[in-house]
Amino acid sequence: MKDPTALEKEVDALADTIWDVASQVWEYAELSYKELQSSTYVAGTLKKGGFAISDKGIGGLDTSWIATWGSGSPVLGILIEFDALPGLGNDTVPTHTPAKSGNPNGHGCGHNLIASTSLGAAMALKNHMEKNHIAGTLKVVGCPAEECLNGKNYMAAAGAFEDLDVCLHNHPMSENAVWNFHSTAAMDLWVEWHGTASHAGQAPWDGRSALHAAEIFLVAANMMREQMLPTARLHYQILDGGLAVNVIPDYAKVLIRYRGPSAENVLKYKDWLTQMAKGAALCTQTTEAVTNLGGIYDCLPNDVLAARMTEHLNRYFPIAWTDEEQAYAKAIQKEMGQPEVGMADDVKPVPTGVEVGGSSDVGDVSWQVPTMGALYSSWPRNIPPHQWGCTACNGMSIGRKATIQAAKVLAATGLDLLTDPDLLQAVKDDFVKQLDGRTYTCMNDSEVNPLGKLTPTEAHEYECCIHAAMDHFGLEADAHQDPT
Repeated sequence: MKDPTALEKEVDALADTIWDVASQVWEYAELSYKELQSSTYVAGTLKKGGFAISDKGIGGLDTSWIATWGSGSPVLGILIEFDALPGLGNDTVPTHTPAKSGNPNGHGCGHNLIASTSLGAAMALKNHMEKNHIAGTLKVVGCPAEECLNGKNYMAAAGAFEDLDVCLHNHPMSENAVWNFHSTAAMDLWVEWHGTASHAGQAPWDGRSALHAAEIFLVAANMMREQMLPTARLHYQILDGGLAVNVIPDYAKVLIRYRGPSAENVLKYKDWLTQMAKGAALCTQTTEAVTNLGGIYDCLPNDVLAARMTEHLNRYFPIAWTDEEQAYAKAIQKEMGQPEVGMADDVKPVPTGVEVGGSSDVGDVSWQVPTMGALYSSWPRNIPPHQWGCTACNGMSIGRKATIQAAKVLAATGLDLLTDPDLLQAVKDDFVKQLDGRTYTCMNDSEVNPLGKLTPTEAHEYECCIHAAMDHFGLEADAHQDPT
């Protein structure tokens, strides 16, 4: 991009809108699959800005949608997320303090900034393209439930990303870099056992304990760790283990997540875990049921796109933080027992050949279309995501500065891809190289997400949110369809 000034001005002109979205989503702090207010507010802002909202309920995810502007090629996708995490609600103070609203949920992974950054970049690009008669189509994709790792994989299976030429995303972090690394592939399994209830003291021999089956399963799963690759991960949550100590539990339920370096590896260990569930049932004379909630791919790098995005990161980062903001960051580090070094003050070189333990459903997108993300500092160094300190920063001036500068990075990268056919072709060539002859096959067992549908009560609430958002923006409510 020869002269970034005009596009920068477009982002700056939208600064209040960008921060309004970030702040509203931060306040809503809604969990995966239930992003009723967040989804409608972001979509309403885009609608007000000239985008058409369509394709709602993709892959059985009621709070998903696509916002489109423009026509013809290239087609640039920009991903939006808006779900929060349980137990990470916090006030905008550098101490572990509950949010004034009393909401226990919080944006400890910064998805409120993901929403505002992508929205700001898309709206700035749209305004710039209109003024300069630049051809192309912008598709902003509202993606629910990233924190459950089961959103974009269902949307990918439904074809939401197939017509894109290239796709951009973003994520707040403690450092400034591009997402040019392999994340882990992953799969979530619900494992349930049904047994026979009985009085635990009077006649325990008449019962068959589903809880014992769950215990045997988890012991076996932990023993499997010795046969896992060092880059693999295994975590679980006991969702149900009985209701009373003096009753043999006739039902137990476990959520287990396996992460591995590839889809092939994940499927291999899924089969092993399924065998363990059956073995535990045989041991306890119970019956088992295993539900695949969804599997996601590792993220595929793109060296060409990563290099270009890094150029723009170096233009807009690191941010010149105030003394007060640095003191705020250091106070968080002090309370969390980390070195008091403040916010990031550099941009990392392009990562190559790096593997990380985390996962994202962006991986499924990256296996269908060339994809790259900007990581940018919006909380202190050495503070991993999913912490109260991240929530605190993402709702105050540090988060505001980060999302506006990150929107400039995404917008500038997007404009390059829209106006430089040689760059776009090089990105596509690298995508083919990274695939190395492999193809994408969705790891889900179902075409629709089993958790993505709203209950009738939630659907009614969602409809109310739609009307409220449309009223707020002065739009007709039929910009959305009735989610029921």
